[in-house]
Amino acid sequence: MFVVKKVLGSLLMPLPLLLIVLALCLLFMSKTNKKSYFIAWFSVLFAWCISTPFIAGKIISPIESKISAFELKKHSHIEKIVVLGCDAYANNRLSANAQLGGCSLSRLTEGVRLAHHYKNAQLIVSGQTSAHLMKLTAIDLGISSSRIRSNPNALDTKDEAKQLAPYLVDRKVALVTSASHLARASDLFAAQGVETIPAPTQFYSFSSQPQYKQFIAQITVLKAITVHYYEVLGKVWIKIRRGINPEAL
Repeated sequence: MFVVKKVLGSLLMPLPLLLIVLALCLLFMSKTNKKSYFIAWFSVLFAWCISTPFIAGKIISPIESKISAFELKKHSHIEKIVVLGCDAYANNRLSANAQLGGCSLSRLTEGVRLAHHYKNAQLIVSGQTSAHLMKLTAIDLGISSSRIRSNPNALDTKDEAKQLAPYLVDRKVALVTSASHLARASDLFAAQGVETIPAPTQFYSFSSQPQYKQFIAQITVLKAITVHYYEVLGKVWIKIRRGINPEAL
């Protein structure tokens, strides 16, 4: 009964429910235009498939399995801990941490963990919308404000790399960002002459979900797929820009 309840509850979530309704509508649509009818069915089924933990795991796990978490015992000395910006939702009624999205909180948590271990390292928080909120949250979590540098002027990772490079060249730098974002971020910092030590966070482990959820579409899974797809587009954009102008990025 527990599994049945969970399956029905999962199917009634907005994404799977919408896809089911669309599929039912397609059953009653005119099939005179077979090409459009096929494309519509393909779109619904494709959206369902890439939103399931089973398919997402097949796509994401091979990528993330090549990425290792930061191990404290392997690095005796770190001078700079760079936490790249992510989602934030400004709302003055809330505390700083409550205004940070899941991505920002995940990155900041890892950065604060490292800052507590490496007592003399400077914590650098970046991102136009998230830097100030990250700084306030880090202070609340026990990091002295004198150890924190804020970089609120960066619009994207390219800006973060360019703006922070003067403070990071020839230093031991831990780069904290999402696992999906790590390769592109490391590349952009390397292009500015900054060697970084990866400190990835926000891994997706869809294989650990219960079997009854593996083939049910979930909005959180679709978001993870979207994040990884965005990184593919970002890497393609970098190649195009560098192909036109090697000094561009």
